[in-house]
Amino acid sequence: MPDVMSSIRLVGVGVGPGDPELVTVKGVNALRAAEVVVVPVMDTGERGRAEATVLHYVEPEKVVRVVFALNERSDRARREAAWDAAGGRVAELLKERGSVAFATIGDPNVYSTFTYLAQTIAGLVPGVVVETVPGITAMQDLAARSGAVLTEGTEPLTLVPVTAGSAVLKEALDGPGTVVAYKFGRQAAEVAEALRETGRIGDAVWGSALGLPEESIRPAAELDGAALPYLSTLIAPARRDGGRGGKL
Repeated sequence: MPDVMSSIRLVGVGVGPGDPELVTVKGVNALRAAEVVVVPVMDTGERGRAEATVLHYVEPEKVVRVVFALNERSDRARREAAWDAAGGRVAELLKERGSVAFATIGDPNVYSTFTYLAQTIAGLVPGVVVETVPGITAMQDLAARSGAVLTEGTEPLTLVPVTAGSAVLKEALDGPGTVVAYKFGRQAAEVAEALRETGRIGDAVWGSALGLPEESIRPAAELDGAALPYLSTLIAPARRDGGRGGKL
C-alpha cells in the first residue's frame, strides 16, 4: 500500500497499431516502470493487439487482463457495467500497487478505451495522478507504409470514425483536405460508394492489421463491398493539382 495518496499514478500508454517496433522509448520505459500493466480484453477472452505488443517488453507475470466488453456497441447498460467493473478492478490495483500502466493501441487520447477508464478512476481513487504517453496512430502507420501524404501546406486533416455513419464520412469527403476514416470495415460498401460519389476514390488507400503477419494494404478502388476487418483504416488524400508546394 503506498504511503501517500499522491504516489498513486495511472498512466495510459499508447503502444501503436500493432507493430511492436512502433512503441516509443518513453512508452517502453513507462510500461517497465509501472508495478502493473493492465491490458484491455474483449469479453470473448482473446488476446488483443495491446496485450500482444506489451508482451514484447514486459514479463507476463506483470500483465493483468481486464475485460472491457470492447465488442459491445448496442447495449449501453451492458457496456457501462463492463466499464464500471473494469474501473473497479483497476482502482483495486492502484490502491494495492500504487503505479498502474494501461496499454492501449494507437494513442490514449485518440478514440481510446483509456478515456473511459480515467474518468471512472477519478471518481473511485481520490488524488490519483493520471498521465498519458502518446503513441503512433494507425493513420500515421498507414501513411508510412502506403506512401500517402497526410497533409501539405495549409491543408486540413479530418479524422472520422465511420461508426458515426457513412453520411458523416461523405460530408468530410465533400470538404477540403485529407480525410482519414477509422473503424470502417463493416461499412466498406458504403465507404466505397461515398468515395466514388465525391470523386475521391482514385488516390485513396486502406489498410488493416498494420505491422502484423496478416497485414493488408490496398487501393480503395479495389473495394468490392465485402466486409473488412473492423479496425480497417482509410486515407483519402487531399486533391493536389498545384504542383510542389502548391498548398503553401
